[in-house]
Amino acid sequence: MARLIPVVAALLLLAPGALPAGREGFVNVPGGPVWYRITGDGKGIPILALHGGPGGMSCHFEPLAALGSTRPVVVYDQLGSGRSGRPTGTDLWTVERFVEELDVVRRELGLKQVHLLGHSWGAALAAEYVLSTAGRGVASLILASPLLSAKDWLKDARELRRQLPPAVAEALDRHEREGTTHLPEYREAEREYYRRFVHRTPPRRIADCAGSEPNWEIYEQMWGPSEFRATGSLRSFDVTPRLASLRMPVLLIVGQYDEARPETAARYRERIPGARLAVIPDAAHSLFGDAPNATLRAIRSFLEGVPPR
Repeated sequence: MARLIPVVAALLLLAPGALPAGREGFVNVPGGPVWYRITGDGKGIPILALHGGPGGMSCHFEPLAALGSTRPVVVYDQLGSGRSGRPTGTDLWTVERFVEELDVVRRELGLKQVHLLGHSWGAALAAEYVLSTAGRGVASLILASPLLSAKDWLKDARELRRQLPPAVAEALDRHEREGTTHLPEYREAEREYYRRFVHRTPPRRIADCAGSEPNWEIYEQMWGPSEFRATGSLRSFDVTPRLASLRMPVLLIVGQYDEARPETAARYRERIPGARLAVIPDAAHSLFGDAPNATLRAIRSFLEGVPPR
């Protein structure tokens, strides 16, 4: 990661001073084009939101548009998913390349200062980006339902699996032990985990997601076959030893029933000087789907307390 710092510094020095006139379009990044959208015309420092996955889509950030009266809200689909280009080279799906992609997006959109918001894998990307660049131009950092340590994530998953009905937990354990995770019984047990800890509210149809698709190949290469089985390149990911280096205002925000457990987020808060923690009642991992209004209130309250830079 350290090798990117000189490149990042040069890109930010070249950044133009204003958002482009076009409100959506494409930016060419290493590997292909990524799609972006800008909503809102407020005068505050823009929010730049990084979606989860890996291989997810920015359309799930639809509720963030409500913050546009105070500041622009910028979202983009990471390369390989959503409306962005879909190159086939598997060597593109690395943390390092996604960090570089983020920096190119900032340069091309003139985002000299941002409030950087990342959800799930997006929080991993946001944290790695800030730690790799000394936080240049990042006014604040919002880590929503964050993946900051694969080891912690899997430990939390084991704890949550113990809360499942015994028959469901037994089905998961048995099929994983016997190598039959493709069978319907396993998939139904897996869905029960998701219903409790990923999206407690049935996923709703989002009009903005029409024509936008996730990329499960990226998810499986970087993470693995399911939320609680890490076999990909992120299986050793861990930024927690470096969290004390974060020097901008930081908000950790998780759902009450989040697979990124509130207890773990509270430990992270203790490592980050001055960090705040918001726990959203009745929500699981899908904060913007389960409890969009409460999630937005927590973000607004945090941003109102961030001093201008």
